[in-house]
Amino acid sequence: MGLLLILLLLGHLTVVTYGRPILEAPESVTGPWKMDVNIPCTYGPLQGYTQVLVKWLVQRGSDPVTIFLRDSSGDHIQQAKYQGRLHVNHEVPGDVSLQLNTLEMDDRSHYTCEVTWQTPDGNQLVRDKIIELRVQKLSVSKPTVTTGSGYGFTVFQGMRISLQCQARGSPPINYVWYKEQDNNQEPVKVAALSTLLFKPAVVADSGSYFCTAKGRVGSEQRSDLVKFVVKESSKPLKTKTEAPTTM
Repeated sequence: MGLLLILLLLGHLTVVTYGRPILEAPESVTGPWKMDVNIPCTYGPLQGYTQVLVKWLVQRGSDPVTIFLRDSSGDHIQQAKYQGRLHVNHEVPGDVSLQLNTLEMDDRSHYTCEVTWQTPDGNQLVRDKIIELRVQKLSVSKPTVTTGSGYGFTVFQGMRISLQCQARGSPPINYVWYKEQDNNQEPVKVAALSTLLFKPAVVADSGSYFCTAKGRVGSEQRSDLVKFVVKESSKPLKTKTEAPTTM
């Protein structure tokens, strides 16, 4: 009889444990310096449990400081440092993940996701998770070259077109464009921007181009060589003709 009561009690406790919201979050997240990061914090919504409060806190010194609060009156960012940079998801039920934009090195810390629910019996249940945020300076990747207008690398003379150089990495990233020369001469620098603009393109612009990208971290990276061809227009030029005179 005693064993049966114990089993029934354990079964009841199991139901209660699995019947409560479970907050899930990773132990740590790494975000790229000067870019954006998402710190996940989620739970599975359960019938009878109503979310009444969401808090995000950050460890400053020995004490955690509230940086975000969501209650019945709305969302409140508590620290000026995070104004315009912090967003907590509200579109998906059970997802209270934090997005932090334009990461700085001093954003590194331990963040606490805390959720409070009203339980079916009218009490409150609080759960929290601590996530370490690491901020990493990323080296520049090998840049890729595309045409800004969606055209290929062969165009007709007179078109306005641009070549785009794009690389991933922690900003700022400095770009330089070069044009290859004949007879094994050194490439000529033609622009110091991510966009090489031809307005309009002429036949003399034809040639082989590449770009380089350099960030604060790591070595300079070079794109593949692209062959840019400008053809003479296939459309005959319209000439103005005078109407014949009649006597």
